Order: sequence, then C-alpha cells, then structure tokens
Amino acid sequence: MINLPTKITVLRILLTPIIFFLIFNYNQSIRDNFNQSPYFYLLLVTFSIAIITDALDGYVSRRLNLISRIGTFLDPIADKILIFTTSAALTFIDCGNPLPIYYTTLIFAREIIQISGAIAIGSIAGDIEIKHHIIGKVATMMQVIIIYGSLLIRSESVVFYFSALTSFFSIGAAILYIYNGLIQLPNNPNAVPTK
Repeated sequence: MINLPTKITVLRILLTPIIFFLIFNYNQSIRDNFNQSPYFYLLLVTFSIAIITDALDGYVSRRLNLISRIGTFLDPIADKILIFTTSAALTFIDCGNPLPIYYTTLIFAREIIQISGAIAIGSIAGDIEIKHHIIGKVATMMQVIIIYGSLLIRSESVVFYFSALTSFFSIGAAILYIYNGLIQLPNNPNAVPTK
C-alpha cells in the first residue's frame, strides 16, 4: 500500500502536466494581449504547491518514520520530471523571458548521463547508494529560483547570467555523483561497500 509521503510525491508528478498546460495557456493569453492573465497566477500557485510537496514528502517520511523503497525511488524522479518539464516549457514556450536553450540542453544532458551511469554502475556493482551533496541541493534550489525568475523578472541578462551560474553548480553536482558512483565499483581500489 502506498504511504502518505509517496502519495505526496505522486501528487508532484501529477501536477507537472498541469503546470505545462498553464504555461501554454499563459503564452496564448500573452499573444491575445491580456495584461492580467489568470493563468499567470494559477501557474505561480501550482508550481509553488509542487515545490512545497518536495519538502513536505521528505519531512512527513522522516517525522512519521514512513521511509519506503518506492518513495526513495520516486522522489528524485518526481523532482527531475517537474524541474526539467517546467524548464523546457519555459525555454520553448515564450512567457516573456524564456530560459536559454543551452541551459535546458545542459540540464537534460546531465540527467541522461546521471541516470545512465547509475543504471550501468548498479548493474555492475549489484547495488548503488545515491549520496546527496550540498552542491546538488544548491543546484536544485537554483533551478527552482531560475524558473521563478523566468516568470517574474523581465531582465534577460539577469536570467541569462543566473542560468550560467546554475549550470556551473549543476555540472559540479553531476561530477560528484559520477565520482561517488565509480568508487562503488567492486574493482575500484577506492571502492566503498554499498549498504
């Protein structure tokens, strides 16, 4: 049976297509010259709820001791689906200040490399322990901030340079995750046992 934290995680996944729908319709309202589009406010509220669920599911699982394998598996996937889908939508659907294409491409490439690496290392080592780093958390936080920036800030230069800074942290986090995966390989002289 799916526990409460996992249900919250699933809610975040279900909110993602709604956010995409709101971005698309907000774009249409801009084209129709609606200065006060209700889609804009609905988009901000819905995305904010999705972000809150990211903190809430972890808090509830620890507070009530409801940590499960499926929840641990789904939580990072839900984050990636939410962040990448929203970032891609704000890159290719003009909502006033689109995200740079290089930024979204880099985020996509990073996720593909990390997921492929985790699958490969897990198949060789038999198991893999995903260790979270402060740089990874900072990168995720910056990815969220830049989504808000794309919607709220009308300065293209601010969004562009913050995208570059976020990309730097994202690359750093990816390197750390790859390194920690490699040292879990059994034939690595620095190998550490997985739990």
